[in-house]
Amino acid sequence: MSLGDIDKAVRLIKDSSKTMVLTGAGISTESGIPDFRSPNTGLWENVDPMEVLSRDVLNRDPERFYKKGFNILLDMTHAEPNKAHLALAEMEKLGYINGIITQNIDNLHYKAGSKYILEVHGNTREGYCTSCGKVVDLNVLIEKVNNEEIPPICDSCSGILRPNVVLFGDMLPEEFNIAVREVETSDLLIVIGSSLMVAPVNYLPQFAKKLIIINKGPTAMDGIADVRIEGKAGDTLDIILEKLIED
Repeated sequence: MSLGDIDKAVRLIKDSSKTMVLTGAGISTESGIPDFRSPNTGLWENVDPMEVLSRDVLNRDPERFYKKGFNILLDMTHAEPNKAHLALAEMEKLGYINGIITQNIDNLHYKAGSKYILEVHGNTREGYCTSCGKVVDLNVLIEKVNNEEIPPICDSCSGILRPNVVLFGDMLPEEFNIAVREVETSDLLIVIGSSLMVAPVNYLPQFAKKLIIINKGPTAMDGIADVRIEGKAGDTLDIILEKLIED
């Protein structure tokens, strides 16, 4: 982590009238949630996501989905925000950033107190009925699955309930289209903890006027970044926030 790069990032943030943040799995590893592809620790090291967390498996073999894939989702719900999430919430509160676009489904920005969050891959707080669209707390699904009600059934219309998570094979929600517009109308995008390998979210940096990337390891968009900081999200954002406040 170069202090010169930190200073450049601070100046870009101060000079921006509208700044959006894009976060990926790397921001949550410090909360104990593994990312997806890191050797030996990645979430998909020992399981094929298409076999447990796809729309096809949910529809074709709900027993498999709820006995295996659903538990992977539930493992994320117990994590707590780390100092990176808390720093971003404080930056929003102080007016340095306008909102967060996140690929993560772990609810940690929500728990940290961030107000404007576009969860483009859904969340693990809620479920919804595939027939009537009713939104329910995820605990409703958990209770039904624990009672061997698979698939879980909507109490309102007897349709099928499912988690409010974008599974493999699902379309992205309207939040993604909103995210595109937010980046297009911003002066600055800060990417944190994402290798920018997953489409179509990885196209968002191309819409940015200015770009800061904070990540451990290279990303697909390093070549167009105005500032590229190699380092942990929590340590880096702590320093940036401190400099923003003291300047």
